Amino acid sequence: MTGRPRVSAGEAQARLAAEVCLDSKANDVVLLDLRGVTDMTDYFVIASGTSDTHVRSVAEHVIERLRQKGVRVQAADGLTNGRWVVLDFVDFVVHVFHPVLRSYYQLERLWGDAPELALHRQEAP
Repeated sequence: MTGRPRVSAGEAQARLAAEVCLDSKANDVVLLDLRGVTDMTDYFVIASGTSDTHVRSVAEHVIERLRQKGVRVQAADGLTNGRWVVLDFVDFVVHVFHPVLRSYYQLERLWGDAPELALHRQEAP
C-alpha cells in the first residue's frame, strides 16, 4: 500500500488532461478542486497556449488523449478561433486560453476559494 490517498476517476482524468497540456508545452497549467465550491463540475484545468494555433493544438491533444482512454468530451467551444477553448468532460472542465484572454478573465482569481492541486508528472510504466 502506498502513502498516496486514493483519487477519484474524475480527479485522475483531470490530472491526465493537465499532463497532456504540459506535454503539449502549455504554460501555467493549473488544476483547481471545485468540489465544495460549486456543483457545476468537480475540477478545472486551466492552461495557456502561446498563440491561437497553439491553443487549438493543446485542446485537440487533450480531446484525443482522453478519447484514447475512453473519456469523451461532452461539449467543446472555441476550437474554431483558438482564443479560449472550453472542453466539458462533465466531472471536469478544461480551459485553454490565449495569454491575453487568460489575463483578462483571471479564472484562478474568480475561483479563488477553490484549492489548487499540485501537479506531479507521472512516470511511464
